Amino acid sequence: MVKRIGTARRKTRGIFSLKHRLKSKISIRAFLQKFNEGDKVLISVSPNYHSGMPYRRFIGKSGVILGKQGSVYKVKVKDFNKEKIVLVHPVHLKKVE
Repeated sequence: MVKRIGTARRKTRGIFSLKHRLKSKISIRAFLQKFNEGDKVLISVSPNYHSGMPYRRFIGKSGVILGKQGSVYKVKVKDFNKEKIVLVHPVHLKKVE
C-alpha cells in the first residue's frame, strides 16, 4: 500500500487560485450574509479566507442549509449516493434560487 503524502489542500493549485487583482480581498457582503434553514446554496470556495473552507471534493456542489453551528453553517450535500453534512463558512456559500 502506498502512503499519500500531503494535506487536504494538495493538488489544488487551479481550484484555489485567484486573479492577481482579487488576491487578499474578502467581500464583506459575502462574509456577513445570513441563511435560513432550508435555503438552497452552492459551495463556491473563496481561497483568500481559509477558515471554514470545505474539502475540495465538495466544491461546486449544491446543498441545503440544515442549521448553524457557531459561525459556520451545516450544509447537507449529496455525494454520490450518500448524504453528507459539511460545515462551511458563509464566505464560501452562494444562495441558489
